[in-house]
Order: sequence, then C-alpha cells, then structure tokens
Amino acid sequence: MTEFLFINGEYVDAKTATIPVRTHAFLYGTSVFEGIRAYYNKEENQLYAFRVKEHYERLLRSAKVMWMQSPYSLEEYCKITKELLRKNKYKTDVYIRPTLYKSSQKVGPTLTDNEDSFLIFTTPFGDYFDADKGLKLCVSNWRRTSDNAIPPRAKISGAYANSALIKTDAHEAGFDDAVVLSESGQVTEGSAMNIFLVINGVLTTSNTTDDILVGVTRNTVLELAKELNIPIKERAIDRTELYLADEVFCCGTGAQIVPVESIDHRIIGNGKIGKITKQISDLYFEVVRGNVEKFKDWCTPIYD
Repeated sequence: MTEFLFINGEYVDAKTATIPVRTHAFLYGTSVFEGIRAYYNKEENQLYAFRVKEHYERLLRSAKVMWMQSPYSLEEYCKITKELLRKNKYKTDVYIRPTLYKSSQKVGPTLTDNEDSFLIFTTPFGDYFDADKGLKLCVSNWRRTSDNAIPPRAKISGAYANSALIKTDAHEAGFDDAVVLSESGQVTEGSAMNIFLVINGVLTTSNTTDDILVGVTRNTVLELAKELNIPIKERAIDRTELYLADEVFCCGTGAQIVPVESIDHRIIGNGKIGKITKQISDLYFEVVRGNVEKFKDWCTPIYD
C-alpha cells in the first residue's frame, strides 16, 4: 500500500519524496516542527488526532521567532493533516511530523530572503517508553539552551542537537534519559519532554519562563489535574527537590505520561508509580482516544 506524505502542496508517495541536498534547513537546522499523535479507537473504528489546533498554533509561534512566513493558515494546516491521515488509512496509533523549513538553496545562515516551505509525514507509532516501567534518569552535565541563545519555547530543529547530546550521554551512562538544568542551575525539563514533581500532594512544574518548551501535553496535564482537583504550582525548581519529591513523571507527545523510578540513582518515593501520576495517566489515555466527552473537542476524528 502506498504511504503518502505532503510536500510542496501535494500528497505524494513517501518513497519518492526528496529535498535537495543544498536545502538551507538541512545545512543549518533552520526549520521548526511539531510532533502530534493520533490514537486509534478500535471500538469506534476511529482515528483521533490529538490537539491538532494547539500544535499548529505553536508551530506558527515558532515560525515568528525564525523569520518565517507561513504558507498556510491554521485552518489549512488542520485540513491538510486530516486529509493526509485519511489517505494513509491507518488502523493504529500514529505519529505526525509537520515541518516548516527554510528551503532556499544558499550558503550562509541568514533567515531573511530565504524561502519557506512545508512538509508533513506520518508513521505508525507505539509507546516511546514503557509507561508501566519507571524511567531511570540522571541530571545532565549539559545545560539547556537559553531564551537568549536558541529559545526553547520555539520548537527549532537545530536546537535538538542540544537534546541529542543530553540523551546520548545519559544512555551511554546507563540511564533512560536525563533532567536538564538551566545556566542558572534550575530544573528545566528532560531531553525532549516536560517534567512534573509531586511534593506534599501538590503537582509542581517549572515556569514557562524557565527555558522550557511550553508543551501541549504539559498543558493537557495541567487541565486534567484541575479536573481531578489536584493542587498545582508552577515555579522555579531546585535540583535537590528532584531527589526529595514524592512522585516524578515526564510528559510529551512522544513520551506521553511516563513515571520516573529514580534520579541519579536515588529512588523516587517507593520506586513505583505514584497515586497522582496514575490518576493523571489513566485519565490522559482515556481522553486521547476520545473516550471522555468533556474533552472530546481536543480529539479530531479522521474518518467520517
């Protein structure tokens, strides 16, 4: 069966789609992207794309940072995504990767006078981590890029060299992933996912101004916590608070909701998934498959 992707305004065979080797985004990392999930609900024979609008709103914000003129409107992005998923006829969970990129074939890093193009591919995608098995994390020696360097609030492809160094060194040291500190030594996030702590029953996470990606899943967790009447606090977090927290979990489109077992070999809580983490996780996986009426507007049905 042909798998399609969308590029240069057309739905084309993924096997034949190419970009030139001199493409600016390839040479300099000058692209912005999103990661979106779609979840297959077997009982309804329906594929639900999760919070598509919010992801494209963030793509457009990232584009502003990178001097990009979007070729499509928010509504057009959502329509293109739905049509691509329909063409690929998935009956499984899917990862969706839209990318807005500088496509001029020129040498030099300048963002202006540089054409903007858009592509999107999709692929079947299961769990990135085993949600039943807690992560073993370390605190990375690498620092997160800052808002005055490569701003983390924009999802810029070139910035993921930072994430690659962080995650690779963690893996090589025997950990699943890492927690990253800012230049000032405060907790930011994981290599490519936001982080939450439960401290004395309060769900605690870094501020949006603490050099983090303002995650769509992060926002989802905060909204679900309100639904569950769980107290919330957004504030600066010290490194040692990681070790003393009652629960820790990470979240993101790829990671979904995944508990943390240990950080720097220090067991978190009793080393098992905590009560609040489980409450949020259980509700999250019902919501994304379109099973919770209150949050159904977050889920875009693909098949008529």
